[in-house]
Amino acid sequence: MDQILEEIFSTIGGIVGSAPVQLGIRAIGIYFVILWLAAAYWAFRDMQLRTENPFLPYVAASLIILFTPVFFPFAILVYRIVRPQEKIGEVYERNLAEEALVAEVESVASCPTCARRVDDDWLICPTCRTRLSRVCPNCSRLVGLQWSLCAWCGRDFERREQVAYQPLRERAEAGRLTGMTDPATTATVRTKLRSNGPLRAPAPARAQDALSER
Repeated sequence: MDQILEEIFSTIGGIVGSAPVQLGIRAIGIYFVILWLAAAYWAFRDMQLRTENPFLPYVAASLIILFTPVFFPFAILVYRIVRPQEKIGEVYERNLAEEALVAEVESVASCPTCARRVDDDWLICPTCRTRLSRVCPNCSRLVGLQWSLCAWCGRDFERREQVAYQPLRERAEAGRLTGMTDPATTATVRTKLRSNGPLRAPAPARAQDALSER
């Protein structure tokens, strides 16, 4: 029995000690070392894509190296558990999508009173009858209620127009002196006289009359 075991062990030792087997074992060892170093580099690059901290990639690579070429698969498993779930690019894309969604929601016009959806061309909300916009008296385009001037024609809503006109009494006297009988001018004067009321004669100067009597 002992001889049989000795023959088996000697045969196995001869096979293992042969040059081809030794070369294969060395090749496998080199392969695992390459996998070990590649895993460390992969952890370093992966952590760079997932965090902005400059030290964490080195910590991840050191974790893989400390587990040696024999136990580094366990280090990879631990790293995949504790690493951030999202990459920086994925977080950036998600934030952009959220901002675009919020901007799209905010761009939809709504009534400030009932919060119902309204159209940009509406003057009044049909639900609660709240005034939404107004019409520019100069260009007849819709403008916001809070606008101080029209964005299309530049009309200033806060500055009142000052209309310079000649007093009706002076225009009447000028017409008498020049003898002009323009029907359009006469009609304009009569219209303004009717709107402003009849012209009153100035009150008599009583003080001057008393002096003249003396």
